[in-house]
Amino acid sequence: MAVPVRPVVKRTARAILLEVDPADPHGPASIVLIRRVRPGAAHPYWITPGGGVEPGDRTVVEALHREVDEELGGKVEDVVPAFVDTVAQSHHDDGTPAHPHGVKVSHFFVCRLASMDLSRRHGPEIDEPNGDYEVVRLPFTREGVTSVNVVPPSLRAYLAANIEGVRALLAPDLG
Repeated sequence: MAVPVRPVVKRTARAILLEVDPADPHGPASIVLIRRVRPGAAHPYWITPGGGVEPGDRTVVEALHREVDEELGGKVEDVVPAFVDTVAQSHHDDGTPAHPHGVKVSHFFVCRLASMDLSRRHGPEIDEPNGDYEVVRLPFTREGVTSVNVVPPSLRAYLAANIEGVRALLAPDLG
C-alpha cells in the first residue's frame, strides 16, 4: 500500500555560511552560526542563519538572501544546495493547526560570506527578540561543528561527516 505524500506546511531557507580566505581556498575555514538562547531555556543551541520562506519571496534562494540580510546584515555568494531536512509539523509557528500529517522542509545551502555588518541587522529576531541571538564563528572542522549543540541534529551529523564534501561544493570547478 502506498503511503500518501505528506503536505508541506512550511519551508525554510538556511545558510551553511562559510568564511574562507580567497587567497587560500584550501586553508582554514569558519562557519558562521547564531547562538540562540530562548527565555527560560537551560541550554543554548546553535542554528544556521535563515528562516521561513515568506509569501513575498519569489524563490527559496531569494528567501535565503533576505534572511541573511535580516539576521546578519550580510550578503552571500556562491549559493549551492547541500542538504534538505524534513520533519513533522502539524501546527504553524503561531500554534494554529496546519495539517495533522504536515511537514516542514528546511533547505540548507552552502555559501560564502561576502560581507557582514551587524549594525544593519533588522527583522523580527532583532526588532522584537525572543531571547538572545549571538552571531558566532566556529572552526569548520568536525571538532568545531560537534563542539556545540547545532540544530537540527541531522544537520550536525551531516556537517560532521562531510566537512570536505561541503567545502568541495564551493570549489571553482564544480560548474
